[in-house]
Amino acid sequence: MIKKLLTILVLGLSTTVIANPYTYKVTRVIDGDTVAFEAPFMPDPLKKELSIRVLGVDTPEKGHRAKCPAEDAKGQAATAFTKKKVADAKSIKIELKEHDKYGGRVLGDVIIDGERLSQLLIKNGFARPYFGEAKSSWCN
Repeated sequence: MIKKLLTILVLGLSTTVIANPYTYKVTRVIDGDTVAFEAPFMPDPLKKELSIRVLGVDTPEKGHRAKCPAEDAKGQAATAFTKKKVADAKSIKIELKEHDKYGGRVLGDVIIDGERLSQLLIKNGFARPYFGEAKSSWCN
């Protein structure tokens, strides 16, 4: 029920909200390519927080999701990079693009001091471009 409501809400966001980045407070960094942010537009009784997965990138998994110790280490490094960028930011904007196929998240980008997190992750070696194709292993 809540998943359906969330899907309807996110897909029903006005084109103004989707087209423009907005200033929302990042509440936590989940991993290298996913952060949670305050979502005051969510209707009651839903939580006023959403997670956004950065569209167009794949970062390594960490913890129990990692397929090998090397992937876990790379995933921890990507998460630390994103945490530092968020902590040091003077300005953060959230750009919503679409609803994630897994539910409970949205896809988009996080703009930190005018730079896209997607591009920062790739440029600094913490992510690969990803657009739905089969993922390459981080264990090689």
